[in-house]
Amino acid sequence: MAAKILVIDDEESMRNFMEIMLSKEGYAVETAGSGLKALGKVKETDYDLIIADLNMPEMDGIEVLKQVKKTKTDQDLIVMTAYASVDTAIEAMKQGAADYITKPFKIDEIKLTIEKCINSRQLKQENTSLKRQLKLDSSFDSFIGNSEAIANLKKVAERIAQSDSTVMIRGESGTGKELVARAIHHHSPRRNGPFVSINCAALPETLLESELFGYKKGAFTGAIKDKDGLFQVADGGTFFLDEVGSTSVSIQVKLLRVLEERKITPVGGTKEVEVDVRLIAATNADLEEDVKLNRFRADLFYRLNVIPIVIPPLRDRKDDIKILTDHFVKKFCAKVNMPPKTISDEAMQILLRYSWPGNVRELENTIERAVLLNRTGSLGASDFPEKVAKAEPQAVVSDQDPKNPTLESIEKAYIHYVMSQTGGKKSKAAKILGIDASTLYRKLDKYNLKDEQKGDLEEN
Repeated sequence: MAAKILVIDDEESMRNFMEIMLSKEGYAVETAGSGLKALGKVKETDYDLIIADLNMPEMDGIEVLKQVKKTKTDQDLIVMTAYASVDTAIEAMKQGAADYITKPFKIDEIKLTIEKCINSRQLKQENTSLKRQLKLDSSFDSFIGNSEAIANLKKVAERIAQSDSTVMIRGESGTGKELVARAIHHHSPRRNGPFVSINCAALPETLLESELFGYKKGAFTGAIKDKDGLFQVADGGTFFLDEVGSTSVSIQVKLLRVLEERKITPVGGTKEVEVDVRLIAATNADLEEDVKLNRFRADLFYRLNVIPIVIPPLRDRKDDIKILTDHFVKKFCAKVNMPPKTISDEAMQILLRYSWPGNVRELENTIERAVLLNRTGSLGASDFPEKVAKAEPQAVVSDQDPKNPTLESIEKAYIHYVMSQTGGKKSKAAKILGIDASTLYRKLDKYNLKDEQKGDLEEN
């Protein structure tokens, strides 16, 4: 869309000249013969740039500038005059003029000045839009879902955001752990500081160590200069450690030291560096089991698990699939400038039947593919991959045992049985099952055995 420019000058010849010249440059140009007429236009139309003559009867360019700025503080305006002086230039700039040009001017010079102002305005608008989108993407509203589990998760996350305590987010891959971490940071007192994230499983141990803690020049081959680690980059903000369960024991020792002393030592360095970060860790592993097997340090686990948050898998919150699907359909239609698409009842039943092992991320990718391939305006069964379209309903615990039960369904049935035999008392049930109480909690959430959790009151 062409940028809109309003030219204000009491000389008709100058208005005509500016209109012809700027129209040839691709701008949408309007003119006004006085400041009063111009203010009427400004009330009705938003202009990317106003060019006003300084010396006009009734209302000069400075007064026009003052009046415009009262209602549109971000309006860019260039003042032009044949009476060049330092004083008028300073006065125009004090009142918020974007630039100042003198008559007679060279055509190339005024074109350059106008182009510079237009580009600057567009850049500011883009930055404002990006900040607005970032704020939206970092809010708890961006974690879409109306199920009871998600509503409770948001309430807890909002409360803990105000603290500086370490958080452990647990959930399967694709459930949105980083989304929750970003929202916590955005609502915390550290919101103006950096949010830094790293996937610990994506890097080998030596590279992960140098990324986390930095290194000194000469620490290893290729270390030609000092490099700050991500802990230093995150100073004053939040550091999100995804897949922390995949770290080696030696890395875990250093992470523990950061939590205890708020200090790091770069690779190859001898001097400690203080860091001020809030740590949010995430994992899809059974860290309690890893602690038992000496794969994860118990002291680090308890330091990280100060405030645990569990994100349920998508298969356990089927109520959210429809609202997520509608959101992703709108998102991807808008992304490729398509008219809004609908989704058939048959297709929705297919999505509800599928177990979504990749969780929300898999659903998002599936909807993006369907939107791009669909040509009818309504998503149907044929728009989805065969594994989704032909998925069988999930096995559930029932009074009649299935002929070929899955290991998962057997575990779910046995936990249900033990919990019923103990009256819902988790500590007793965990001992019978031979697992930690915390492991039992996760399995109850995993299998959506909510009724069995009523025993909490009896144990307290």
